[in-house]
Amino acid sequence: MNAMTDATPSPRQPRRGRPPKAQAQLSRTAIREAALSVIDAEGTDAVSMRSVSRVLGVDAKSLYHYVEDKDDLLDAVAEHVLEQLRLPEPTDSIDRDVRAWANEFRRITLAHPQAATLVLTRQLSSTVALAPVEGILTVLRRTGRSPEGAVHLMRTLLATLIGTLLREAAAGPTFGSEDPTQIAERQATLEGSGLPQIELAAPFLARFDRDREFDFTVDLIVRLATTPISPTTP
Repeated sequence: MNAMTDATPSPRQPRRGRPPKAQAQLSRTAIREAALSVIDAEGTDAVSMRSVSRVLGVDAKSLYHYVEDKDDLLDAVAEHVLEQLRLPEPTDSIDRDVRAWANEFRRITLAHPQAATLVLTRQLSSTVALAPVEGILTVLRRTGRSPEGAVHLMRTLLATLIGTLLREAAAGPTFGSEDPTQIAERQATLEGSGLPQIELAAPFLARFDRDREFDFTVDLIVRLATTPISPTTP
């Protein structure tokens, strides 16, 4: 999303009309930042025109001079977070480039973990949102894959990475923990489940090491990306 001035209307053409002078401090940027503060504090479900207007100290109706509706506002927040993405400069190594791309996605996701679902799953079509797609497709085309094959592989890599990042951003104690007390409690519960494979895996299911989980995922997608293509690969 391109930066927008106070006077610039939403690209979706929100309601027309000049805002009252009392609302002159409002802008699309200010509204977007207020929405992000709501998300950081309470999650995406807490975002509404009313909750954002309370942060700004204005009437909810005044927001419609700058954003069309809640969906437009959520798109603006998602694109703003994606604007923080710093795509790594390509190197002569596909391995390094895929790892750098994955780590940069992780960085922006964990900067606003409550917005992770919003950023990683929302369908966006702006230049800002498409830039990461262009970046990873450029890397994957260097593996010798066709445009179609690169898209299939990119979607597989994204699904794997997004799943890991969403889990990291939202994992609770019942999923696994880094806290020794919670690990012990969860392990005891799993070992008493009466399920043979769960009991054997209990020490590992009870523990959730975010860095190790992410590294495992990145190793997996690097192997997928760098596996030589077969004659039948698109």
